[in-house]
Order: sequence, then structure tokens, then C-alpha cells
Amino acid sequence: MNAGPIPEPAITVDGTGLLCVTLLLRLRTAIQGAEAGTLVHVIATDPAAPLDLPAWCHMTGHHYLGPVPGERPVYALRLVPGALPTRSDAPWHTI
Repeated sequence: MNAGPIPEPAITVDGTGLLCVTLLLRLRTAIQGAEAGTLVHVIATDPAAPLDLPAWCHMTGHHYLGPVPGERPVYALRLVPGALPTRSDAPWHTI
């Protein structure tokens, strides 16, 4: 079964070389003001990213879509209406 082409993201956050906490702060800033339904790709080289990104999405309510096929470590998520914002100094804490 072919799911069709992978849509291009509206927002890409490059977290190459960043630890997840810094990556999540960058992600938080990048999605501020973005509309629900926006597709976001996150480039993440931190080995904890495959655990931290789904956990962050679960906490905030955004929809984690999983890894994007390709050579780079890219993960996809979709912004949802009513997601919980996080603190600007602590992305693991909702407001």
C-alpha cells in the first residue's frame, strides 16, 4: 500500500547538534502563532529525540507523526487546536 507523497512541512526546525531541551525551546519559538493543522518537521540529532519529541507532543496535545524517511534524522508533528503552551524557560512544563 502506497500512502502517497509525503507533504512538505510548513515549518522546519533544525536542531542539529542541540540537546533536546534546547531543541524544544527552539521548536516552541518556531510554532508560536502557527495555525492548527500546520505540519512541522524537526531535525534532531540528540539520541533522546525519538523519546522526547513524542513525550512533548503527548504533554502539549500536538500530534506526533513519527520519523520521516530519509538520510537525516527528521521527525514530523502536526499542530492541533487547543494545545497546551509550555513555559519559555522550561519546555517540559505547560502553562
